[in-house]
Order: sequence, then structure tokens, then C-alpha cells
Amino acid sequence: MVRQMSAGNRTSPAPSPSVSPSVGAKGPLPGLDIVVVNWNTGAYLRNCLLSLVASRHAAFTLDSVTVVDNASSDGSADRTADLPLPLHVIHNAENHGFATACNQGAKEGTAPFVLFLNPDTTLFPETLDRVLGFLALPEAARVGICGGQMISDDGRLQPSCSRFPRLSMFLAKATGVAQLLPSLAPRQWISVDELRESQPVDHVIGAFFLMRRPLFEDLGGFDERFFLYYEEIELAYRARRAGFLSYYLADAPVIHKGNVSSSQVLGPRLFHVLRSRTEFARLYWPRRRTLALTAMTLLIEFPCRIALALARRRGHELRAVVAAFRWYAQYVVTVLRQNYSRRPETSRRRHVH
Repeated sequence: MVRQMSAGNRTSPAPSPSVSPSVGAKGPLPGLDIVVVNWNTGAYLRNCLLSLVASRHAAFTLDSVTVVDNASSDGSADRTADLPLPLHVIHNAENHGFATACNQGAKEGTAPFVLFLNPDTTLFPETLDRVLGFLALPEAARVGICGGQMISDDGRLQPSCSRFPRLSMFLAKATGVAQLLPSLAPRQWISVDELRESQPVDHVIGAFFLMRRPLFEDLGGFDERFFLYYEEIELAYRARRAGFLSYYLADAPVIHKGNVSSSQVLGPRLFHVLRSRTEFARLYWPRRRTLALTAMTLLIEFPCRIALALARRRGHELRAVVAAFRWYAQYVVTVLRQNYSRRPETSRRRHVH
């Protein structure tokens, strides 16, 4: 079992990451399992795995790399057999979603650390050593999840962490306030300027999500109700409730392309964003706030997205928005038909503060 922390300890100072990666407890190096969920990512998957081949291993041993292929049709998972890695590829006959595939891959290993890595990422040689070296420090014992600095393929720093979601964030974005008055609107993403130094955060981006395995297993892994999006936010929130921090390591760089898979299906992508954030609200928000989010999504966000697509004269975007909100409305009707007063897994619900 993982060690629990009391609520009073959650605001204590964060450990400093400015330590050599090789520093840590004496004895055997900790093992690392890596899970990569793939869906039609073409050459990105192989490039991601090649960056693992080039990674330094001074602070850990690479025990396994598991690629879970969610019924890709481009053969991307078949072009990996020649790589010098402890590699295992699982071919799913259908797309089970990101959370389910992550859990599936995690079961293949037993190392004390497990990294969930997007196939559209490329690691620098020092990235893994820095993260594992940091987590080996006694001062980092209560850090349960660690992420790095996302960098675009043209070298620009990208947002790498977010705050736990609030209704005001979605309302500001849906109404355009976040774009018109960015300095005043509540923001979910933490800006690059706020992340100049390593620090605890609410959650790190799921593209590089390294977690202590005992904590992952004690929490039951990712919640498989989240087909795509918000699964890492929900898991990070449960980890925080258990007394463990998510930590952003500024000197652990990761090149991240972003949306390589989901950009191929704009309508489903938007639907899963809407559905998953509503599922998060159903789990952790008061009922009235969840209903307000649903109403805002249908009555404000939908017409705003339609107007934006028309203004841009993008027919494919308009069709994607209509399809996504039609599916979302069907989802809402299904939820309402179920006894909405019976909250899902109410024993886990706790309001986001």
C-alpha cells in the first residue's frame, strides 16, 4: 500500500529538483515500465520509440515498453519489431479508448514506476534520468505523479500543466471572455510564463505522465468511463485526495506534436471533450453546478461554436460541431433517463476547491 498523507501536509514546501539524476538511495536502480497507446499515428510512434532507444539510463532500468494499439488501420504498430527495446505490442481488435488501453498496458509490467507516454512525443536523452532521479530523492516521497516541459516541434514552449476544472473556466471560454480578456478570465491551462521553475501543480499533461506504480494500483488506475480526455485529470485529483502531489519538472523536456490521432476525427474529439468534462463534474461537483455546466454547454457553447464555424466559412468544422453536440445531447438524455439523483460512485465524490 502507498503511504497516505494527511490534508494538513499538502501545502508543505515542494522538494527542489536541482539535484544530479544519479543521486538517490543506494542499491539497485528502480525499474521503469513505459506504456504507449497508439491509434493511427503513422511515423510518430516509431520516432517516439527511437527516442527511448537513445535515452540515458543512469537513474533507472528500463524494464518494459508496451505499445497498446487501439485497432489502428495504418500499420504504425507493425513497424517497431526491429527496435532494441524490451518491447511488447498488444493489438486490440477495436478501439477501447485511452484510459482502458493505459490500464491494459500497465498490467504488463511490475516496475515501481510507470510512464504513460503519447506516441506523438519525442524524449531528449536526459529526460527520463532527470525525472527518475528526482523521484528517487527522499524529499520527493509524496510526489506521486511527475511531468515535464512540453515543447513544440519547432522549439516553442507549450503549456504542460493545468488547474483542476471549474465551471467559471468553461463559461469564460465558451462566451469568448477568455479570448477577449485573458488577464481577467479564469484559466484552466497554466501559462508558460507561470512555469519557469519546477513546482507542484494540480495535474500534468497526459502526454508524459509518470506515476508511482503502488499509487496507481491503489487508486485502481485510470477510470475507464473516460474514453478520451480528462482521464489523467481525474486520476491526478484522486491522487491529490490521497495526499500525493503532481509535480512539474521544468528541466525534463519533451517534444510534443499534439492531437495527431484526434485531429483525424474532429466531431468525435469534441464530443469526448464535452462528455468527459461532464463526467468529471458528475463525479466531483455539486449537482446544481453540474446541471449549470450541461445547460451552458447546450445553450451557450453550442451556438457560439456554430457562429464561429460559420464566420470562418469552414464547412467541415460546422459539420463536426453539429455532430458532436448531437451526440452530446443524446448522452445527456441518457444520463437524465437514468436516475440522476443517484450520483456515480458517490463514495468517491468530493468537490473541487
